[in-house]
Amino acid sequence: MASKAVVCEIVNTISILVKEELKTILINMCKNRKKCRFWVRQWILRRNQLGASNTLLKELALEDKEGYRNHLRMSEEKFNELLFGVQDQIKKTDTVMRQALSPKLKLQVTLRYLSTGDLFSTLASIYRVPKNTISNFLLEVCTAIYDVLNELIKVPQTEEDWEIIQKEYYFQWNFLNCCGAMDGKSIVIRNPPHSGSEYFNYKGTYSVILLACVDANYCFRYFNIGINGQANNAAVFAKSSLNAALEYVENRLHFPKNGILVSDDAFPLKNYILKPFGRSNKLSRKQKIFNYRLSRARRVVENAFGILVSRFRVFEQPIAVGINKVDGIIKAALVLHNWLKMISSESYTPTGYVDTEDLTTKSIIQGTWRTQNSSWNGLHNLQVHTNRNYTKLAYNVRDQYIDYFFGEGTVPWQLDMIHE
Repeated sequence: MASKAVVCEIVNTISILVKEELKTILINMCKNRKKCRFWVRQWILRRNQLGASNTLLKELALEDKEGYRNHLRMSEEKFNELLFGVQDQIKKTDTVMRQALSPKLKLQVTLRYLSTGDLFSTLASIYRVPKNTISNFLLEVCTAIYDVLNELIKVPQTEEDWEIIQKEYYFQWNFLNCCGAMDGKSIVIRNPPHSGSEYFNYKGTYSVILLACVDANYCFRYFNIGINGQANNAAVFAKSSLNAALEYVENRLHFPKNGILVSDDAFPLKNYILKPFGRSNKLSRKQKIFNYRLSRARRVVENAFGILVSRFRVFEQPIAVGINKVDGIIKAALVLHNWLKMISSESYTPTGYVDTEDLTTKSIIQGTWRTQNSSWNGLHNLQVHTNRNYTKLAYNVRDQYIDYFFGEGTVPWQLDMIHE
């Protein structure tokens, strides 16, 4: 047997050899290792000194209030009011590794995105916030905005509320018993991964459908989002909670007995939905006048969508975010539209911004929102509803309106508008 001294010498020799081998391996690993990347890029770290939140927006607030409003679609006062409402929901605590973004900065970036539809990389350059960080907090902020303001989009629940809308439609558009104007739009999105043809529509794009009902003041009173782009307005309405409530025997919405909603030809004709006669050269004078009077009242929803797109240009191009964020973006834009229309109508929709009528000739003077919308690539009309199996009651209601427009409900200029 080897002596104890010999064994110890062998063990020491092996240890030395192992240490040298490990040393060689570690040296080679260090040589081949990629250069360490910064945890945060240096130009991002200068956010507080050079980012738009602490430079450009402060200058605009002091020197150019209109410029501030154009940047975020609201005044500094209204921004601070909104910030106060959402800050608790979007505030994060600092960590050992980094300082959390302030609610103010997150709200500014989100409003700028809704206002312009800018790429995240562009917003990152302006506000010095990494684009992946913007993607992470965008839905959170949009959800907070909707949660704070969602009471502004509310279907009337009492007869008195419906009567207010009816009176406004009659006063502004000479349309009796009108409880709202309906329309639907395909909102173009980026093709969701692994979705196949689920969101593919007849225009050759991918989209979700927004169904909306608007009051006489261009405010959205009901909306339905999320049905894939293959459906038409009739199918969307049939599946909507509004249709379910109106068809329900107990009339949970207390919808007026003679109340109606005006729509275009993409919707079904019902006893509470009026749609125009189909385009034809053989329409009678009464039918042409009915179409004119209907389109005059329905122009409200067309203008409401026009205002929405021109003020929130995220809808001008396909929304290039994950499908899980699309609904939140749409909801935030809708509720902001109502909020700004109600609290600052003069700046949000100044004189001439929406379609108006010449007081003498009653011809339409197009609103300036139409010229501001250079592109409608992000918003499309839906397919026309071709089913004509309507109930006799639905036809009777439309015939009653035809008689009304030629009787006590006539307006002196209507014959001039049908261009006979």
